[in-house]
Amino acid sequence: MTDITLLRNIGISAHIDSGKTTLTERILYYAGRIHKIREVKGGDGGATMDHMDLERERGITITSAATRVEWKDEELGTQHPINIIDTPGHVDFTVEVERSLRVLDGAILVLCAVGGVQSQSLTVDRQMRRYGVPRIAFINKMDRIGANPAKVMAAMKDKLKCNAVPLQIPMGLESAFQGVIDLIRMEAVYFEGEKGGDVIRKPIPAEYQSDAEAARREMLEELSIHDDDLMSALLEESEVSIEKIRAIIRKATLAQLIVPVLMGTAFKDKGVQEALDAVVRYLPSPPDRDKFANDYSKPIGEDGKHPRVLLSDSNDAPVVAMAFKTVVESFGQLTYTRIYQGKLVKGQAYVNARTGRSIRFGRLVRMHANDREDIDFGEAGDIISIVGVDCASGDTFTTEGLHLSLENIFVANAVIRLSIEPKKRDDADKLSKALERFRREDPTFRVLTDEETGQTLIAGMGQLHLEIYVERIKREYKCECIIGEPRVAYRECPTKSVEFNYKHKKQSGGSGQYAHIVGVLEPLPETHETAYEFVDEVSGGRIPREFIAPVDAGFQLSLPKGPLGEYEVVGVRMRLQDGSYHDVDSSEMAFKIAGIGCMRETLRKADMTLQEPIMKLEIEVPDEYQGQVTGHLSSKRGLVTGSEVNGGVCVINGEAPLSAMFDYANELRSMTQGKGTFSMEFLAYRQVPRGLQGEILERRRKEKEAQAAAK
Repeated sequence: MTDITLLRNIGISAHIDSGKTTLTERILYYAGRIHKIREVKGGDGGATMDHMDLERERGITITSAATRVEWKDEELGTQHPINIIDTPGHVDFTVEVERSLRVLDGAILVLCAVGGVQSQSLTVDRQMRRYGVPRIAFINKMDRIGANPAKVMAAMKDKLKCNAVPLQIPMGLESAFQGVIDLIRMEAVYFEGEKGGDVIRKPIPAEYQSDAEAARREMLEELSIHDDDLMSALLEESEVSIEKIRAIIRKATLAQLIVPVLMGTAFKDKGVQEALDAVVRYLPSPPDRDKFANDYSKPIGEDGKHPRVLLSDSNDAPVVAMAFKTVVESFGQLTYTRIYQGKLVKGQAYVNARTGRSIRFGRLVRMHANDREDIDFGEAGDIISIVGVDCASGDTFTTEGLHLSLENIFVANAVIRLSIEPKKRDDADKLSKALERFRREDPTFRVLTDEETGQTLIAGMGQLHLEIYVERIKREYKCECIIGEPRVAYRECPTKSVEFNYKHKKQSGGSGQYAHIVGVLEPLPETHETAYEFVDEVSGGRIPREFIAPVDAGFQLSLPKGPLGEYEVVGVRMRLQDGSYHDVDSSEMAFKIAGIGCMRETLRKADMTLQEPIMKLEIEVPDEYQGQVTGHLSSKRGLVTGSEVNGGVCVINGEAPLSAMFDYANELRSMTQGKGTFSMEFLAYRQVPRGLQGEILERRRKEKEAQAAAK
C-alpha cells in the first residue's frame, strides 16, 4: 500500500500561450513517462507558436484528463506519485470546473515572463482561490526577449493580490539566461546534458552574489511574518536550517498565505526539475485538505441543504468516489474517477448516488500518457479510470447503503437558449457529434430544434455555461460556430382592411402573361384558429375556376416574409371578389404570380404591427425579495398575475416578453444573492408596443445588412 502523504494531485493552469503544454511535456519527460519530447509546432516556443496547436493540445498533449508520473526528491530520497490533472482551459463557473478543481489538491500557475498576468491568469487564480487550492507559480519563457520576472511578480501582487515569494532569482535574462540561483540552499543551478536532463549545482558566481544575498534576505523577511521562530532568528542574525525554511514555506503555502515563485524556460529545458521538487515539497497531499460530502440520509437543514460530512482518507472507510470527467471512446466510455475515501476494487459493484443504480466495475485502469495499465484496485486519494461504465460526469459512486453525494444531485431546468450553427457547411457533422457528446457528459446541457426558425438551439444554466461549450466545440472539434443572440420569433400582423385591384401583365413576343384580381384584405380576430384564410367570392365566371386555386397559392407564398422585418405574417383573411382574364395570355402561373405580387403590395398598406412571444413565468424567491423582484419584472414590461407566500418562500406568477428574459437567470441570481429560481414556458403572441417596434426593426435591418455584407 502506497503512503497517501506522498501522493500529489495537481493541475497545471495558465493563460493561453504561456507554455503550459510545453511545461507538461517536460514534466512527463524528466519523470521518465515519455522518452521523446514532442514539441508544440512552431518557432521559438514564443509568440510564433501556432495558437491552434497549443489549444488543440489543451494543456496536456496526451488525450487523457489525468496522467500519472513518479518523481523522486533526490535530497530526501522519497518517491512521489503525481497525478497531473488537465484543468479546463476556460475556467468559468460551471459544473465542469467545480469538479476539476474539486479533484485537485494543489496547482501550478504558469505565467509568461513577457506577458505576465493576463486575463485568463486572473480567472484561473480567482477560481483556485474560491476553491481554496494552494498553488505555486512558475514564470516560464525566461529566455524570450522582454522577459522581466520582477515585473511579473509585481503584477501578481498587484492584480492577483497574492503574496508572491520568489524562491529563485535568474542568472541572466533573455538569450543570456543560463539557470537559476536557489535562494534556500544558496547555490547556482544549471541544467546541462541532453534536453537539460542533468541538474548541476555549483557555488554562486561572484557577479550574482550580492543580488542573491539581498533576495534571500527579502525572502526570509517575507516568510518570518508567518513564523515567530524565524522572526527571532533573523533579529538575532542566527542561521536558519534549510529544513526549517522549507517547513515554513509549506505551511504558508497550504494556508494560502504565500505563493512560492520559481522560474525557467520549459522550451529551452531549464528550471522544470526544480518546479517538480517544489510540487512535492510545498503542495498538499490528499490528507492535507478537508473534503466534504452531502449526507442525503439526514433531513435538509435551515440553509436548505443536507448536512455535510467530513470524508476520511482511509482505505478501510466505505467508498466515496467521483466521476469527474467522461470521455466517449470507440470501445465504450472511459470515466476518470477521484477516490476520496475507501478502496475501489475491480469486479465489485458500487451505487451511483444520482440514479440509485448499482454498477459493477469490470475494468479499472491507470492512465499513463497514452497507455493504460490495468489495475485491480484504486486507493483513497488516487485518481484512476473506469472502463465501460455508463454514467455522467459529476456522478458520485458509493458503497451500498451509504447516502452521500459529492454535489447536489438535482439538475435544474435549462433557463437560457442560444442558436448555434457551424460557420462552414462541412462542419455540420462535427457539430452534431460535439453536441451529442456534451449532452451525455453534462446533465445540465440540452440540445433542441426551434420549430419556427429551424435553428439548432443549445440550452443551459446561464450564458457562461453555454459560452464554455461553444469554446470547447471550437477547441476540441476544430469547428468554428456562429452563435445567434437568442433570437425571438416575431410575427407580423395587419391591423386594417385594404382593398386591392392588381393586374399582372407581361408581353414579350409570342404568348404573354395576363392576370387581374380584385378583392379585400382583412385582419383576422386574435381568437381565430388559423393564421390565414382565403374566401372565394368570384361570380359569373369573371375568373375561370382553374385559376382560383393558383391565386390562393400565390397569396400564401408571400406570407413567410412580411414587409416590416421579413417575419412571418399571420392573421390575414383574403377575399377574392372579382377580376378578369385573357383567352391566350392567362395561365395558372400568371395568376399565381399575380397572387404573390398582390399580397406583397397590399400588406404594405395594411398598417402592419409586430407580435412577440409572451412567456408565462413562475418565480420562487425568499419573501424578503418579493418587492424587488416584482418591481424588476414590471420594468421588463412584465405583468404579475398573482403571488403567494408559503413558509418564507414567495411564489410569483407572471407574464413577460421573451425578448426581455434572456439574461434573467443572472439578474435574478444577483438580485436574490443566488437564492431565486424561475421557470418559463410559452403563453401567447401579443402586439409589440409601437415605440419598441421601430427599435426591433432597426436592429433587424442592421442584421440583414451585416449578413449581406458577409456574403
